[in-house]
Amino acid sequence: MSETPPAVSDQPVLKLLNVESAYGPIKAIRGVSLQVRRGEIATVLGSNGAGKSTILKTISGIIDPRKGSIEFKGESITAQDPAHIVQQGLSHVPEGREVFPLLSVRDNLMMGAYTRSDRDGVQRDMEAVYAYFPILRERASQDAGLLSGGQQQMLAISRALMAAPDLILLDEPSLGLSPKLTKEIFEIVVRINRERGTTILLVEQNANMALNASDYGYVLENGRIVMEDTCARLREKDDIKEFYLGMKEEGVRGERRWKKKKNWR
Repeated sequence: MSETPPAVSDQPVLKLLNVESAYGPIKAIRGVSLQVRRGEIATVLGSNGAGKSTILKTISGIIDPRKGSIEFKGESITAQDPAHIVQQGLSHVPEGREVFPLLSVRDNLMMGAYTRSDRDGVQRDMEAVYAYFPILRERASQDAGLLSGGQQQMLAISRALMAAPDLILLDEPSLGLSPKLTKEIFEIVVRINRERGTTILLVEQNANMALNASDYGYVLENGRIVMEDTCARLREKDDIKEFYLGMKEEGVRGERRWKKKKNWR
């Protein structure tokens, strides 16, 4: 899954330069610079609280950066209104899914297409997401709040696809899901990227799954990027093997060792 698809361009569709964001007096990300090439899956790895979700919220306009710049398709979207950013072709699937619980599955999907006026295209994309996630067709008239956690994640991803985005920001898609469902979700994410050419920026604590699904990776620690490389090479680095991929096996002990590790560069 990690092989670079032919459609990947050398030109970045998204570029962050020295971005800083904070919650009040607390800096969450500190001078983050990264880029995502058109057609690839890029991932940001990091422990809980490292600042992964803050990066996505800053890109999508939910949080205004205190410093730095953000470019999307060559144009600045720094501190732009989130609705404007969506209209430019960027969709954000937030952590915890956040579907509209009292709306039907179909109405949730149509909410994703609210910026579009091409009715035929919307209907084609509706059929496409039903093909990716057949359970959503079966539950189309059911309230989204009655879906399981895995089904809600499928709906959240599908709602983002209904906007026909150039880039999807995907925040912790494995959160709260079983290993089987996590595997299914990641397989579909890769299919969406390979079949539709949709660029994806993924943040995820399940390092093994994220590295296998993605083309390029960044490691975030205490709000700073401390390592970056192709995912194929990251998987072979001793620091990643011992202090990141080993976390799942060693549990709390591994997490303590991860926190003690410093000066990766």
